Amino acid sequence: MIMQLNRDFHGKCYLCEISQLQSVEVEHLRSHHNGRDRERMFDWNNLFYSCAHCNGVKNKKKYEDCILDCCQVEPEEYISQELKNGRVQVTALKESREAHMTAELITECFEQRNTGIRILECQVRVDALQETMAVLYRSLRAYKNKPTPRNLRTLQGLLNRDHRFAGFTRTYVRKHIKEYPDLSREVSLE
Repeated sequence: MIMQLNRDFHGKCYLCEISQLQSVEVEHLRSHHNGRDRERMFDWNNLFYSCAHCNGVKNKKKYEDCILDCCQVEPEEYISQELKNGRVQVTALKESREAHMTAELITECFEQRNTGIRILECQVRVDALQETMAVLYRSLRAYKNKPTPRNLRTLQGLLNRDHRFAGFTRTYVRKHIKEYPDLSREVSLE
């Protein structure tokens, strides 16, 4: 089961999108209420690939039954994920409870600062995100200066939904699409 979830979720946490997880958990999108709801507990469509950190952050009553199902809807139509001045900002693009709560949850997965462990776990994610974004910025500059097939392939990889932090890289390019019109197809929501 875990190997199939790993493949289905491209080896990355469905919330923070970090890859190469050290501590993998099977997360239930909709609560099974500590095993009382057996149908939800064993429903394949309710099982998600998660890191322990994000599963722990999500384990709050306020997130129960109100998070977007990324297997049923296109999250990029509902939320915008950005890294600004070293801080993660996730905003709802649509006026729905699920969009707002998902934006709040993902922000919390990167920015929660209530314990020393949470600070460290969040910083690991922000550092990895900054690393990915730095590669994106360098690759965009290289492509703009020299739009070769090789430079385009590099960007296609970074913008592929399977890549870690794709929600962030794709949002960045969409917001700067006038500078990179050749990448419209790569960040299309279709």
